[in-house]
Amino acid sequence: MTASRRRLLAAVMLLFIPSGAPAFADMCVPVPQTVAPVRLAALSRGFNADGWINGEVPSRELLQQLRKSGMSHVRLPVPAERVMPHFAAKAERDETLGVLDKALKQLTALGYAVSVDLHPGDRFNRLHKDEPDASLHEMQEAWSGLAGVMRSYPTDRVFAELLNEPDIDADRWQTQVETLAAFVRKLLPTTTLVVGPVNWQRADSLPRFRPLADPDVVYAIHFYDPMVFTHQAHWDAQDPLHDIIDLPYPINAGDPKVQAIRGDLQARGAAKALGMLDIAIAAARDKPGADRWLAPAFEWQQQFKRPIIVNEFGVLKAGAPRQSRLRWLAEVTAYAREHCWGWTHWELAQGFGLVDRSTGRPDPDVMRALLGGAGRPGRR
Repeated sequence: MTASRRRLLAAVMLLFIPSGAPAFADMCVPVPQTVAPVRLAALSRGFNADGWINGEVPSRELLQQLRKSGMSHVRLPVPAERVMPHFAAKAERDETLGVLDKALKQLTALGYAVSVDLHPGDRFNRLHKDEPDASLHEMQEAWSGLAGVMRSYPTDRVFAELLNEPDIDADRWQTQVETLAAFVRKLLPTTTLVVGPVNWQRADSLPRFRPLADPDVVYAIHFYDPMVFTHQAHWDAQDPLHDIIDLPYPINAGDPKVQAIRGDLQARGAAKALGMLDIAIAAARDKPGADRWLAPAFEWQQQFKRPIIVNEFGVLKAGAPRQSRLRWLAEVTAYAREHCWGWTHWELAQGFGLVDRSTGRPDPDVMRALLGGAGRPGRR
């Protein structure tokens, strides 16, 4: 990228950032130009509004606070089964599309860009594995309905994420997503598409994914590594990570807190949790930071010159030490800024949320960690 194009990109991005918020990328590696800079700027920083379509609508005041702080993007998960004829009657599908329309109207009026995310549950995932042709038809039916709503909004502000975390074989998904993208492109000729690989859209799954022929696509990965840290005190009591609590980050074998947790797991016979912790300790030994986990996606980007967004990442609040959580969040968004990737925090106000439940307002320390502002948390 020439110096003049880099200056142009920076200027465009500043249009999307309220006064006082740090710029998307002060020092950028060359940004792929397959997607318009104004759209990459719109996707630069955001949060997931999980639950909105099911009735958990954030207050206008909260949305305004987040917009003023510098958030530019909302990822809006739409429960896939609620817009697919195989799972929902027409009345339910129409109701869901009506809720989506109201959400898009409110969010775009507040200045947000929005990714409409087709977000399946277990019922669709079973169909996807067992009946690939039927599942492709359902995705096409869903996007026919979603596109009918999205056409009413500016195409540089509303984007189409074709499917969250496809839970099928990589080769099958490659073929399906190429077909699905071509189908959605006919419905939405000038809309930027968002797609990602299989295996929970991990960064190390991206190298197996071929970029689509369509240039106007952003590639989405999800980031929760190391899982023993981000998912400790897991909500499912049957999950081994439920047995881990107060694990610091970075995970250092010599840290007395880490040693104490290992000892406790051994004493309780929590063999699975102990094994997962030991794997994480070994993985962190040479390079404990986020760059270790995200490097495969960056290498893929260098090869194919396509834009990337980390549109899910976060730390479950129930068990993680607060300063460690802040440090991890700051590290992830710093990496994204350095590489000119967008990011979208998971989530808004639930278990991973950036809202302080005691006040109902954005947690100021979390916002500083995410946005890279002054006062980034220090060592534990």
